[in-house]
Amino acid sequence: MNDPVLGPIDQIGYVVADLDRSIARWRERHDVGPWTVFRNVRLDGTHLGEPVTVTMDVGLAYRGDLQIELIHVTNDTSSPYRDAHGRPLVGLHHVAWVVDDLDAALARLMARGVRVVFEARNPATRVAYLDDADDPGVRVEVIEGAGMRDMIAQGIAEARAWDGTDPVRIIDAAGASAQTPSHSQEQAA
Repeated sequence: MNDPVLGPIDQIGYVVADLDRSIARWRERHDVGPWTVFRNVRLDGTHLGEPVTVTMDVGLAYRGDLQIELIHVTNDTSSPYRDAHGRPLVGLHHVAWVVDDLDAALARLMARGVRVVFEARNPATRVAYLDDADDPGVRVEVIEGAGMRDMIAQGIAEARAWDGTDPVRIIDAAGASAQTPSHSQEQAA
């Protein structure tokens, strides 16, 4: 899908109950990899107008030119990843576009009648989720971050060259250290 304002979709995101198992299924059933897992990701922002801090573990991989994001929320705060009763919204969650100017993209989208339900940031990125009352279900995410397009291009290149080895790389966002999981961690996935 190519939005005339935003361009082609960059990402499809899923909320998952168990990140390691979901990554294993994507690897085994769909041959998607390699995966980069970011543990302890923190987003500070607002959800439905209220201040929130959301913590999560995130897995990223690529199929063709599309980034696949798996999200496992690790705290119970109100967020776009939970329903009105606080239960995780497991399943297809959003389609996303990377933009150079989040504020300009939000203004264009809101002029089309969608509303911002979540806006947040961390040192690496700013994001916003939008809902369309006329088209409920899957949300729209807009992502701004220095180097995001380069990161996606690098991930696409790595996925195209991937030979099945080193399927999961883990980065602790709290400490920003990269590690390759041990054999026992891979088997737990």
